[in-house]
Amino acid sequence: MRKNIVAGNWKMNNDLAQTEALISDLKAHTKTSNAEVMIAPSFTNLWHAFEATRQDDIEVVAQNMHFADNGAYTGEVNASMLKGIGIKTVILGHSERRAYYNETDESLAKKVDAALANDMRTIFCFGEELADRKAGSEEAIVGSQIKNALFHLEASAFKNIILAYEPVWAIGTGETASPEQAQDMHKFIRQTLNDTYGSQVADDMSILYGGSVKPGNAKEIFSKPDVDGGLIGGAALKADDFYAIVNAF
Repeated sequence: MRKNIVAGNWKMNNDLAQTEALISDLKAHTKTSNAEVMIAPSFTNLWHAFEATRQDDIEVVAQNMHFADNGAYTGEVNASMLKGIGIKTVILGHSERRAYYNETDESLAKKVDAALANDMRTIFCFGEELADRKAGSEEAIVGSQIKNALFHLEASAFKNIILAYEPVWAIGTGETASPEQAQDMHKFIRQTLNDTYGSQVADDMSILYGGSVKPGNAKEIFSKPDVDGGLIGGAALKADDFYAIVNAF
């Protein structure tokens, strides 16, 4: 059975003191939903965040990792480094990584393989740009991103994968994605999984929505049958807003 998940991606925000303060604020809130709660601080604060939440119902996850086991990759972090400080889940393929660091379906497939080989869960991100949506090619783009990066895997691997759909065209563009548009794409994603891997993999897959979820729209978005939670950006940096979203289920 798939799980409801709300993951806060802090991106390049919060120094150590700010991280500690936000975690303290988060811990003061009460979770009334059955959703898993995740936060993704910066690399420099992962250990401190993990230690601070060790006894709490909050999982600390990483924002990225390299596909290699080790080597001359200055500034990179591998799976064993993350696992060594207690991190068991990593976000891969975020739209900003694709846009600013030229990550491709092929390089992301290697990252997914590395995560799975190290028994880590992956939150795999994908989504179309505004030009794709206007051209009516959103399903073709999303389908190819999923297939190119993930469809070399055995069905059993998908138990350690969470999908996160990011309509890039609805993030910071002035355009707005409706809950119905989110549901339509999530339904397509689930059907794409079903067509190749069957109903068990499709039905068990948690598919998160990453299109500017806020306290005001979370309940309606999460009410859609194929939306299993959210990958939250800006709203994850305010404890009140984040837990309003968590409790929207």
